[in-house]
Amino acid sequence: MRAVVFDEYGALPTVRETTPPECPRDGVLVRVRATGVCRSDWHAWKGHDPVPLPHVPGHELAGVVEDVGPEVRHWRAGDRVTVPFVCGCGRCDYCRAGEAQVCPHQTQPGFTGPGSFAELVALHAADTNLVGLPEGVDFVTAASLGCRFATAYRALTAHGRIRSGDWLAVHGCGGVGLSAVMVGAALGARVVAVDVRTAALARARDLGAELLVDARDVDDAGEAVHALTGGGAQVSLDALGSPTTAAASVRSLRRRGRHVQVGLLLGRDSTPPLPMDRVVAQELEIYGSHGMAAADYPGMLALVADGTLRPDRLVAQVIGLEGAGEALAAMDLPATLAGLTVVEIPE
Repeated sequence: MRAVVFDEYGALPTVRETTPPECPRDGVLVRVRATGVCRSDWHAWKGHDPVPLPHVPGHELAGVVEDVGPEVRHWRAGDRVTVPFVCGCGRCDYCRAGEAQVCPHQTQPGFTGPGSFAELVALHAADTNLVGLPEGVDFVTAASLGCRFATAYRALTAHGRIRSGDWLAVHGCGGVGLSAVMVGAALGARVVAVDVRTAALARARDLGAELLVDARDVDDAGEAVHALTGGGAQVSLDALGSPTTAAASVRSLRRRGRHVQVGLLLGRDSTPPLPMDRVVAQELEIYGSHGMAAADYPGMLALVADGTLRPDRLVAQVIGLEGAGEALAAMDLPATLAGLTVVEIPE
């Protein structure tokens, strides 16, 4: 099969012929039809999140079941599917409780093993992890759900507990941030988008943001949000993942507000200083959000299928497999596209 491979961290990934993966006994092989290019893939490629080398990246995928292991009960060849970026083992207490996103034995295509920048990808514990696609949801749209849209959806609904009329601050308007803007606005929240890029802020407005904060123009983005919302947001997300944006997100909140950390903080940034004096005095809540289990997908997919949510609007460009390596390497530079890049692989 053809796959995008890098042999060392930071080396340009290239398309080459590789050996197809074996089908797990409890899993499936999926013929990939579309896969997102995500900053998490970039972290792995740079070595921030170590992976086995040589490596095939990619974890936001949709496609068709090609082969089924003998222990799989609920899936057949030809099924149209997607999958969370965190795949649970299917056997532990967390998986049995529907919380596979925190499974201690989790696998992640593109991290613990070869990923979806390839014509075929192996997925474990299929009966726990696979998600069937409604007929009206195409592969590119399904891949755009990926880790970014699904993570944003669960961050707002499960952790943020967002309600119609709430103020929502979104710090960082990349893929997950723009997803959060769209989801928040669709659920009736009043969204404040924060970024340093004019194009990203304009895109956030297109997707439903009511107020925009250019962090270059203010001394403290968190305090700016606090002032604009008349006392702070009920919910704030750090969708970028930096010490600056994490602290600003907490400072955005009104009393008893909820901060959700979605953007990855790795390496030296993994333990950022937060204004814990404010957390204690104002009884703020702090959550981490690590994707969404397959068991939670039906509610989100129903909103996609009926047009309430339009993740396809977040797709800025669709490229072929040959362009995936350069698209990943381009994340070294400031973003020029306000939206997602999806790799489409013809049948």
